[in-house]
Amino acid sequence: MQIKGVTAVVTGGANGIGKALAQALHQRGAARVIVADLDGDKAQAVAQQIGGQGVGLDVRDGDAMGAMIDQIEADHGPIGLFCSNAGVLMGLDDSLTTSVNASDAEWQTSWEINVMAHVHAARHLVPRMQARGGGYFLNTVSAAGVLNQIGCAVYGTTKHAAIGFAENLAFTHRDGGIRVSVLCPQAVQTAMIEGTGGGGSAGLDGILSPQDVANCALDGVEAERFLILPHPQVAGYMEHKLADYDRWLGGMAKLQRMLREGQA
Repeated sequence: MQIKGVTAVVTGGANGIGKALAQALHQRGAARVIVADLDGDKAQAVAQQIGGQGVGLDVRDGDAMGAMIDQIEADHGPIGLFCSNAGVLMGLDDSLTTSVNASDAEWQTSWEINVMAHVHAARHLVPRMQARGGGYFLNTVSAAGVLNQIGCAVYGTTKHAAIGFAENLAFTHRDGGIRVSVLCPQAVQTAMIEGTGGGGSAGLDGILSPQDVANCALDGVEAERFLILPHPQVAGYMEHKLADYDRWLGGMAKLQRMLREGQA
């Protein structure tokens, strides 16, 4: 995909990876970048830095998502790239001893933001993109979506679901010219990993800057790669998982034990 000249939207764009994506899109020549975030003031501040537009948006609200898309396309023409980036990490088990500590509210909120936000965006954009011959979705997920997350069952589970939806979106609508990429980093230096002890298990391979992750993401979009791995080690971990699932589970249990005992 050619980013230069495209109208792009970034949700969760006020901070972290989203902010870096908005800046990188501007640097690569996007015609217009719309920065959407629950904190509309911060979204506008980021947008002002790059000559874009800031919008307040709760990605859990499908009707609000549709209204935003309607307004953007009325004002700026077709959205060529939708970066569904908003995400949450909650329901952490600091003791690393249980998968069932998270509350129903934490499960529901995580489901609505980590999964349904992608669905809402696609529901409103797929018919439009098909009618005009194509479009692109970049969904920020996590390496937890292809591996898992020690110390947070709710995060690992919802990120797996996000991968499943993106895969289905990609193959179902490929003949309609729609392309999909999933961005799956391990630890990134954002507010999300604060209080996780240096990113927890995800931080063992190093913590990347949001800028490095954003540039890797846009490289992947330009190459039209489905799976974008800013931490290349993840590909090897995926191979080990598929080669011997039981051995991989044993290794994850050992890693969790070492983290719990402070030995990793």
